[in-house]
Amino acid sequence: MTLRTIKRILIPDLNYVGHLIAYHFNDLPFEEFDPFLMLAHHGRQKFEPFNKGLPFAPHPHRGFETVTFIFEGDVMHHDSLGTTSIIKEGGVQWMTAARGIVHTEDTSDDFKEHGGMLDIAQLWINLPAKLKMGPVKYQGINKEDIPVLKTDSDRVKLNVISGTFDKIKGPVDSITDIDMATIEMEAGGKYTAQVDLERNILFYVLSGDVIVNGKESSGRALYLFENDGTDINIEAKTDTRIILGSGIPYKEKIVAYGPFVMNDTTQIMQAQRDYQMGKMGILID
Repeated sequence: MTLRTIKRILIPDLNYVGHLIAYHFNDLPFEEFDPFLMLAHHGRQKFEPFNKGLPFAPHPHRGFETVTFIFEGDVMHHDSLGTTSIIKEGGVQWMTAARGIVHTEDTSDDFKEHGGMLDIAQLWINLPAKLKMGPVKYQGINKEDIPVLKTDSDRVKLNVISGTFDKIKGPVDSITDIDMATIEMEAGGKYTAQVDLERNILFYVLSGDVIVNGKESSGRALYLFENDGTDINIEAKTDTRIILGSGIPYKEKIVAYGPFVMNDTTQIMQAQRDYQMGKMGILID
């Protein structure tokens, strides 16, 4: 077992981005993040009572998956298949957009009325060409349905969402073999994750002071790794929260345009036409 080399740590300018941080991996060395496309972190922020909720009115997606992590507050999903789902703190919404869907993302009526803290992150995961026009699927998983791996005298908790971590299998059925977990660490906690060499890693620190394979960061940070080792040693200096995912890269050309991620420009144009013609469904919210 060998440590993975950290190639780069991306630290956002919080004075500039405020409550929203967005990493568009196609603006970075995408082949080193493939199959992960984008990570947007909304939070942590306080909503007063009688607020307007989230501003994500009906919009389409095609060609990839969205994974929404709810760390505080709640998120209400409503889509053109007729699905309505409210997932609360600690839960996850996993949507396979594939051939196309229209949905809204908002907070619940209860949250709008009473307010509270909201901390959510959304990850976009690419689909390979053979699955881009496949079936649409939504999986809403609440906290109580996510198995927890506790280690280091319970100072470390791994919430296993998909794939398998230390023989614990997550509830989400990933059609592309994505391993995904969130990690909660108390100060002084230590954990070593092992990831196969051929898998690319998504490693995002939402909060906390942490040492990862000997390199330290404070607050929000995205780690970029080489594919030269299997081990990621994590040591929390303060209470820390992390998203850890991995997947096998597809090594396919991608063309992204707004909410559509396909393999060429013609497919993007077709996606636009299909949406305008209602072929992804119609949602009046």
